[in-house]
Amino acid sequence: MKNNIIIPKFNSQFIEVIEIIKKSRNEALKSVNSELINLYWKLGEYISNKIKKAEWGDSVIDKLAEYIIEKHPELKGYTRRNLYRMKQFYDAYNKNTIVSALLSQINWTNNMLILSKCKSHEEREFYIRLTIQENYSSRGLERQIDCGFYERSILSNKNDIHKIKKLDKNSLNSFKDTYMLDFLNLPKNHSEKDLRLALISNFKDFVLEFGKDFAFLGEEYRVSVGKNDYFIDLLFYHREIQCLIVFELKIDDFKPEYLGKLNFYLEVLDRNIKKTHENPSVGVILCKSKDKDVVEYALSKNVSPALISEYKTKLIPKKILQKKLKELFMYEKERKKEE
Repeated sequence: MKNNIIIPKFNSQFIEVIEIIKKSRNEALKSVNSELINLYWKLGEYISNKIKKAEWGDSVIDKLAEYIIEKHPELKGYTRRNLYRMKQFYDAYNKNTIVSALLSQINWTNNMLILSKCKSHEEREFYIRLTIQENYSSRGLERQIDCGFYERSILSNKNDIHKIKKLDKNSLNSFKDTYMLDFLNLPKNHSEKDLRLALISNFKDFVLEFGKDFAFLGEEYRVSVGKNDYFIDLLFYHREIQCLIVFELKIDDFKPEYLGKLNFYLEVLDRNIKKTHENPSVGVILCKSKDKDVVEYALSKNVSPALISEYKTKLIPKKILQKKLKELFMYEKERKKEE
């Protein structure tokens, strides 16, 4: 009979062994992916150059695909369609050395999603870097593209994110001005409790929207001061920033008095919960809407790191976002002419 009992003193060492195995496997997978992307790049380059020199026409690519299938059936995936994709892949990025160096850091499926769904060089680069940063699955990436995260990020680039104090610039990328919560299926007249419970019930989609470095610590997280108990709507820990993150949920327009309660929570966490090596806690008030002028005034003298974000329960059509983005670019262009 096998002894399945793990001696406690070896438990932490066994965990270290598992971490070594996982790390090595992940590095091996990255290496395989990198080689695969480089291969597709070289094939795309070869085909593109042949066509540019008028040595090949479209029919030659068809014949190449047929040749591979007939002569080398063990080589899977080199269909006419995929060979054309490799050419498009090379043509899209070969003049941008900065972006082309990033391509092997994401898988082929995500590269194809970005190539097929994004129209501009800037948008492609945005999603490539976002995918690397967040380690998105194809589902997570497609969701961000379909909900117009690129357009929303640019349109809100003058938002109040810079008001978060005591955080470096890179840390601000962990937060959004607007969170798309269309997956919650909330009723029109929902309560804050409805919102909180729906977020917990749809936790997988919730994490995809909020980001991979957010570790969930609890809902209605209890903190005690004196003889009183208080309950934080949602509490997270952010691995990269190394701090506690408070999310306070509001189903109406932002009001300045909401900051008082948030600051109270942040002070309690920093005094009683935060560890010595961690950064000051950050608070996010997630409300249905906000007046940017009110937010500006409310945060101007606020000492604690705080951010006011909106949530939307219905996706804004991407065409509308693209139209607004085009209008913004035209405005900036005309403004520069006048300077």
